[in-house]
Amino acid sequence: MKKINRIAVLCSGGDAPGMNAAVRSVVRYALYLGIEVYGVLRGYQGLIEDDFVKMSLRSVSNIINRGGTILKTARCKEFTTKAGRKKAAYNLKKRDIEGMVVLGGNGSFKGAQILASEFGIKIIGVPCTIDNDITGSDMSIGSDTAVNTALDAIDKIRDTVTSMERIYVVEVMGRKEGYIAIRVGLGGGAEDILVPHTEYDIERMCDDIKKGRKKGKISWIIVVSEGVATAKDVEELIHEMTGYEVRSVTLGHIQRGGSPTAYDRILASRLGAAAVEAIARGNSNKMVGMCANKAVLTPLSYASKHCKEKVALDKELYRLTKILST
Repeated sequence: MKKINRIAVLCSGGDAPGMNAAVRSVVRYALYLGIEVYGVLRGYQGLIEDDFVKMSLRSVSNIINRGGTILKTARCKEFTTKAGRKKAAYNLKKRDIEGMVVLGGNGSFKGAQILASEFGIKIIGVPCTIDNDITGSDMSIGSDTAVNTALDAIDKIRDTVTSMERIYVVEVMGRKEGYIAIRVGLGGGAEDILVPHTEYDIERMCDDIKKGRKKGKISWIIVVSEGVATAKDVEELIHEMTGYEVRSVTLGHIQRGGSPTAYDRILASRLGAAAVEAIARGNSNKMVGMCANKAVLTPLSYASKHCKEKVALDKELYRLTKILST
């Protein structure tokens, strides 16, 4: 293991519950190995603007249970340019920072991959996204919390759905992936789910609702991913085609916040430590993920690609949802 003296850690892209737990793990595990750690504020934007802060054991006290990220996060257009990345690399090298841990998702990893390739900086990614759309890790930090947050909301909505004998359309996050929608749909006993990569037939759905009413089914919950349609649009279509009373709810960014679940705290702690270990062993341009309960390294170029296995699982869960909702 080659001696690494100094590393940086940053959060990039959308925040995810458990990022703080991961930052805590990176900092404390690095200090345990005798490595200095600098936090970069506001992701790649802070990297370009030279916004660094030296981290200590106490600087990450009492954050394992907090949502969001103490390092802040942002999206940075300037980093997509060669000139912007050159500034970022300069700010790292002038501090003799030899490696960096990037907490983020697909876009963050693509940027990290380019920076590592262009300037030879050792970078390890840690998957942090509520969409769980990263290849090379069974779960990404934040996804379990987001599902549980949305599920709790749907459980509460169901009380009103049943009491008022209404149809409710609940919109959850997921522009390109149906991870959250599929799981809260199945876990919450929804009657239908609209997700990306799957064609849906609004006429068939409305026919099912009419048939259900004739059989005495008085309530109905439909979960829709934001990447498919808005809850309001689906509400209006169903009302127009059935004449029934329909309400729509958009859960929005509450799914990003809140205290991380035990699962996300443990996953973040394990992956943060594994990322530092990977850099200390000379690895770069890779992501550390958890597969079959073991930490594994995946090239960043591959981690950013679509995971076919996860899509297949989503289809299986969708099929089960439809069977159990009859």
